Amino acid sequence: MDSQRGDAALCAEIVSINGSLPTGMSRILILGGTTEARELAARLATRADLEVIVSLAGRTKSPAPQPAPVRSGGFGGAVGLGEYLDKERIDALVDATHPYANIISANAAAAAHQAGVPLIALRRPAWRAVAGDRWIEAIDVADAVRRLGEPPRRVFVTLGRTELIPLTTAPQHFYLIRSVDRVEPPLPLPRASYFTDRGPFSTADDRALMCAHDIDTMIAKNSGGAATYSKIAAARALGIEVIMLRRPTPPDVLAVETADEVIAWLGHALASVKARGTARGV
Repeated sequence: MDSQRGDAALCAEIVSINGSLPTGMSRILILGGTTEARELAARLATRADLEVIVSLAGRTKSPAPQPAPVRSGGFGGAVGLGEYLDKERIDALVDATHPYANIISANAAAAAHQAGVPLIALRRPAWRAVAGDRWIEAIDVADAVRRLGEPPRRVFVTLGRTELIPLTTAPQHFYLIRSVDRVEPPLPLPRASYFTDRGPFSTADDRALMCAHDIDTMIAKNSGGAATYSKIAAARALGIEVIMLRRPTPPDVLAVETADEVIAWLGHALASVKARGTARGV
């Protein structure tokens, strides 16, 4: 469990799902875009006592289907999100965004405080290096590119399409770029190959991909989770060096690692909202 979870007793107590929430509809806003957010929304969307809204940043052109109504696009920073929470009478906020969506997470913390709305973060654990891994940590993409060095290398890049500009400072390398959306326009690089795909991936397929392109280095984020771990396992098996982007420091809010813990917390949080007389419909 994350050290920043706050009251350990609150998170450790797993209450029964049935009957754990107050009577009447409560509105839950999930800041999503991750597998964990989608799975949590699917579990909550079937509840007769909850109205679930999933918010997507809108950066992905073709996001995965969601099991609940979706709000797409930004809020206008922390102030805008706080106003939305108040106007829409949101009873609880769940930050289930990507571990590298640090601006959104910071805005969520500030907005929840501003609006007086209970907040919990669902954070997937980071991957940890094991025997055979060859990891080099970088603070950002520009630092990762510097760590490639001067001699030409063949690099598998698994970053978002909006994060690729620093690659242009080192055009001597070959880049194999995998992204969810097309990189348009292509980067001004003499040796780059692009393709779009969405996880989960298999280790066998990622290993075959790296072999087919003679990859000797990979640039990746420490995203955690199972959906894209295949590239880490494939790199380990092939002895490929991984330049791993360091995770940003998350805001100091209550944080858990599983949907079960979020659901347990909701039981307490919504009961507290009801006791204060601020639950929707009261």
